[in-house]
Amino acid sequence: MLIKDENGKIDILSLSFEELGAQVIAMGEKKFRAAQLYEWLHVKRVDDFDKMTNLSTQFRAKLSELFCLKSLFIVKRLESHTDNTLKYLYRLSDGNHVEAVVMEYNHGTTICISTQVGCKMGCNFCASTIAGFRRNLLPSEMLLEIYTAERDSGRKISGAVLMGIGEPLDNFDNVVCFLDLLSNEKGMNMSLRHVSLSTCGIVPKIRELATLKLGLTLSVSLHATNDETRSSIMPVNKTYSISELIDACKDYFAVTGRRISFEYALIDGVNDSPENARELKALLGGFVCHINIIPVNKIKERDYTSDRKSAQRFK
Repeated sequence: MLIKDENGKIDILSLSFEELGAQVIAMGEKKFRAAQLYEWLHVKRVDDFDKMTNLSTQFRAKLSELFCLKSLFIVKRLESHTDNTLKYLYRLSDGNHVEAVVMEYNHGTTICISTQVGCKMGCNFCASTIAGFRRNLLPSEMLLEIYTAERDSGRKISGAVLMGIGEPLDNFDNVVCFLDLLSNEKGMNMSLRHVSLSTCGIVPKIRELATLKLGLTLSVSLHATNDETRSSIMPVNKTYSISELIDACKDYFAVTGRRISFEYALIDGVNDSPENARELKALLGGFVCHINIIPVNKIKERDYTSDRKSAQRFK
């Protein structure tokens, strides 16, 4: 994806391998230089063109003139001593901030990344939307959330969850470009079967994502069993109803064969009654899916509450 910064320089980390090759040829260089360059960017992950020591000084000077090489800065790093979870607060080059979380499981290490600075979706129980939407993250910035965490932690990350700040399907083109870079065999080479993308339910983009057949897991934030309740806590439901959302999810499964995960955060007195449980069973009964029932996260700006006992009762 051809993205330029405020100085007119191309964001080189957001270029696909094919796009990078075209740029290298346009510079008058041999095509094999693209492979060398891509390795420096996505395998060795250097942060300065001058560190690309097998490239000529003249070529490196040209690269510096035409391209920018973005980086993230770790502002805060929190580590759990019970399960080795790491939480990062990153500062972007323009001064904005995003978060990422590294989690260890028996099957490997997964990172939860942000896809936007802030969020437009306005879900009442979510802290990400409180400060409002600032901008979309670039493919390079999403990649750097992973690269920076690996470099800092010394851990090899084998899976990714697009479930941090922002709505991934509201940043569709950049996210798809990021997934292409993430899975490129010449770079990080992460299987998209180890990637989960979370959405609040932007129906047209779910259908568009299905046509790409990327192999990733779609995780849908459902959180209610009827339109009245869902619309009261998730404004997106006023545009795309539950029935439209479920139809799109069923079509996604039919096209991709990938089981969908439905997220259901319990909120005391809102969506946690025995009737809601029966409605959920009726809504998703017979559909090949996974239902993740969780207590809502407490945030100081909202009075929503829940507990783990309510989750067990609901289950």
